[in-house]
Amino acid sequence: MGDWMTTGGPRAGRRPRALSPLREHLRDTFWFAPTAAMVLVGVAWTVAADLDTEIVEALQDAGDYDAVKELLRFADDAKTVVTVVSSAMMTFIGVVFSISLVAVQMASGQFSPRVVRIFVRSRITKATFAVFLATFLLSLLVLTSYDGEPDPRLVTSVPLVQSIMTLFMVALSLLLFVMYVNQTLRLMRVGHVVDRITSESFRVVQHMPAALALGAAEDLGPETAQVAHQGRAGVLRDVNIARLVRAARQQGVVLRLIPRIGDFVVPGTPVLAVHGGPAPSRRALRYTVSVGVERTFHQDLGFGLRQLSDIALRALSPAVNDPTTAVQALDRIVQFLAALARRPLDTSLHRDRHGAVRLVQPVPGWTELVDLGFAEIRGCAAQSPQVTRRMMAGLDDLLPAVAEERREPLLRHRELLVQAVERTVTEAADRAFALLADRQGIG
Repeated sequence: MGDWMTTGGPRAGRRPRALSPLREHLRDTFWFAPTAAMVLVGVAWTVAADLDTEIVEALQDAGDYDAVKELLRFADDAKTVVTVVSSAMMTFIGVVFSISLVAVQMASGQFSPRVVRIFVRSRITKATFAVFLATFLLSLLVLTSYDGEPDPRLVTSVPLVQSIMTLFMVALSLLLFVMYVNQTLRLMRVGHVVDRITSESFRVVQHMPAALALGAAEDLGPETAQVAHQGRAGVLRDVNIARLVRAARQQGVVLRLIPRIGDFVVPGTPVLAVHGGPAPSRRALRYTVSVGVERTFHQDLGFGLRQLSDIALRALSPAVNDPTTAVQALDRIVQFLAALARRPLDTSLHRDRHGAVRLVQPVPGWTELVDLGFAEIRGCAAQSPQVTRRMMAGLDDLLPAVAEERREPLLRHRELLVQAVERTVTEAADRAFALLADRQGIG
């Protein structure tokens, strides 16, 4: 594990954090950031309005009515700008929303429907929408603050701080719009999409705890109870590791997750096995299992390979016929598998603060990950020498990087690839060309 950084993976030795899935679930939504921004701007406007009132009162108490007149002139000029901002921001929001819809539609059709979540989770996209909506709301609130009283002795408030804050928000909106367009154009390019998927996959590996040692599963003791899923049917997105560990520690048992993250579960499906005593109460296990309509990266080790494989398969379909994109996906598949080449897999242990094992979580094994990365692509790549050459090079690069017991699936896929090319390509020279290892495919 000491050479983890040399394989392109995350830093070794970092203690994973048993985070609640709430943060990840909020990142998968689009309502939280704009709502939070509008609440914050409402609070900021209230503070700014109070400051404006105090400024005017302080000047009136000091008898400096000329300064109040200057503030009124500034407010009249700023009102025109604020009115224009108020009417233009909704048009701006519509433009951004249209760009997002077009980008999502193109990415879904060109790459895979699974990559749409990249756009949904994009921080720049959420920040842009949030700031635009906040600016629109702020401009409306500022317009309500204009007194309309021309006499500096009677005016109660002049929106000076509010107008400056509105101008600042407009400048921030323009900056974010430029960043948003740049980010959207980047995400419409396959290289940046597969790089983002790979980065998310490595983040999952980074937060994985130590794997279960050989034979340690027998130390869990006999299974004493099972906990069935009582919620709606759907994909097991993630589990609240911290809450499960705490419930197991309080009960003095070990919990074992039965399905893997990404499995489809229905009501009545056993999701937790209990070892060493009675099951924790239903109250202790509330909100520990999250089921949704689609998989997420949070704890799903194989989801990144699933998306990369889908992108390659879409590129190899007759309707698209883009082997170069398939090669780019294979590059990242090989990178990810190389990072896991010597890492223990199959099962992960989660411990309490005293170091006792409290939760056992199944994860995909080496053979399953290799099959996920290569099996479907290999089946569609026999007629594309660019892809077969890249796959041969990838398998050849992985073989010396793994231990002897992990070479079997790599050798199997290599042999099956050779057989597929021999069945498909009739000319001996073409077969030899298609099976020549090349990390770029064909240049």
